[in-house]
Amino acid sequence: MGELQTLSVMGLPVHWSDRGEHYADWLLLRQQQGLGSHVVTLNAEMAMQADRNPPLKQLIQQTELVIPDGAGIVLYFRLQGKTLQRCPGIELAEAVLEQLRPEQSVFFYGGAPGVAEAAAQEWQQRNPQLKVAGVQHGYLTPEEQLAFQDQLKALQPTVILLALGVPRQEFWTADHRHLCPNAVWIGVGGSFDIWAGLKERAPAWFCNNHLEWLYRLYKEPWRWRRMLALPKFAIRALTYS
Repeated sequence: MGELQTLSVMGLPVHWSDRGEHYADWLLLRQQQGLGSHVVTLNAEMAMQADRNPPLKQLIQQTELVIPDGAGIVLYFRLQGKTLQRCPGIELAEAVLEQLRPEQSVFFYGGAPGVAEAAAQEWQQRNPQLKVAGVQHGYLTPEEQLAFQDQLKALQPTVILLALGVPRQEFWTADHRHLCPNAVWIGVGGSFDIWAGLKERAPAWFCNNHLEWLYRLYKEPWRWRRMLALPKFAIRALTYS
């Protein structure tokens, strides 16, 4: 497996592999070596949040793996002469799960009640050999949260997928990864909803042409305010110093 290169946008690292599957290989090799990893899936919206939120920016700077999730990130580097391939977080998570051995396990955490269970069931239909250590929705009381943390510490899953939204899933990982120090922690945003069949990913043509954001806007027009991060990111990234 080739080494990952580290690029930078707005003071944030982006780890680049010329083959997207290398990310999954790299993460699981580290895990086998007893090294945990926190994965951040960087897009323009998160980059703009980090620009306004110093703790989030510092967290991303200290993360073991930051992948180019958004079209804005990829297009920025292409303007710099770097031909990156976009690696959506959902595809990285799928690549990791597909490579897990029978003795390894995954925990699904986040989403509305019932969604994590449905996502896990979908994965066990895809791969009956997949070992699901557990599932937990993201709406817990303080008492339930403490019990959940004890459960996570006892289970020690290989991979922990968090669907808590940005930046909550990133901060939650940073604050709690000591519970499972050897695990691969991946924030997957709305991936549980897709695996559970509640939402659909954009058709391949949109994904392949960096227009997944446009399909999301068509399906969820209320997202238009969030989409304003794209032009703001373009201006900020190109003038950042």
